[in-house]
Amino acid sequence: MRGAVIHAPGDVRFENLDDPQIIRPTDAVIRTVATCVCGSDLWPYRGLEPIGDPHPMGHEYVGVVEEVGSEVTSVKPGQFVVGSFATSDNTCANCRNGWQSNCLHREFMSTCQADYVRIPNAHGTLVATDDHPADEFVPSLLAVSDVMGTGWYAALAAEVKPGSTAVVVGDGAVGLCGVIAARELGAERIIAMSRHEPRQRLALEFGATDIISERGEEGIARVKDLTEGIGADSVLECVGTPEAMRQALHSARPGGNVGFVGVPHDVAIDGEELFFSHVGLRGGPAPVRRYLPDLIDRVLTGRINPGKVFDLALPLEQVAEGYKAMDERRAIKALLTP
Repeated sequence: MRGAVIHAPGDVRFENLDDPQIIRPTDAVIRTVATCVCGSDLWPYRGLEPIGDPHPMGHEYVGVVEEVGSEVTSVKPGQFVVGSFATSDNTCANCRNGWQSNCLHREFMSTCQADYVRIPNAHGTLVATDDHPADEFVPSLLAVSDVMGTGWYAALAAEVKPGSTAVVVGDGAVGLCGVIAARELGAERIIAMSRHEPRQRLALEFGATDIISERGEEGIARVKDLTEGIGADSVLECVGTPEAMRQALHSARPGGNVGFVGVPHDVAIDGEELFFSHVGLRGGPAPVRRYLPDLIDRVLTGRINPGKVFDLALPLEQVAEGYKAMDERRAIKALLTP
């Protein structure tokens, strides 16, 4: 088969790879219908994370089951499935508590920008749709496998409630999906922080009521201006930088909550400052598997359309161009199809 391999910063190649095989009885192999480049893939691409030896890339996927191990009974060959970037058995104590992304048998997916993918813990990770969805739904179902599920978790972690005010820090795919989540959870005011006009337009389409283009102290001041000097009830931090975290914490009101889902890079939090702010903080890898049935239903019934974050569609063999376009901010998110 063929797939993306990163060799060095800025160097992603489309190469021949070994076909995936069933290794454990809980595995499945799927034929990829769609995959994509994630904003978090850009960290090693930009040289901000070590790469080490050349290795495959990708953790977002939808596809059709080709083969299953002997212990997989939840899905069968021929079914269209949606999974998660973190696999889970869905039976351990952490999974039963709703934290499948901290499953005791968790594995993080990292080979999905390819024609075929082996899915560990397939019995607890994959969710099959009733039928093969129409092509128009595929981008949104792909978004559900990570960015929509992550944006949903950010809103829940920030405790967005009906009638509340929410701020979304970050205008990438996760942040834009966080706008959708805040709207679906009933926020009355949704303030999207974005400096890029196409992303601002999409945020407004997804349900944002206000746009703030300022950053840093000016951005925090604008949030305070829009909230009678108090701050927001909920803040979704969807970037992962020290600047974004500071902006999120200082945009929340006393007693408000920050949900942080941007993978932290050099983020340090002052414990004393947090203590006196009365701001709640929760984050981590999103337990996407918990939300899959609900989000899939919202997509297939037309209630949400997160697939609009894909503003560039390419054949999988042009995966390197997908990375380049996202790195240069010519694209929000690149959809790849074999």
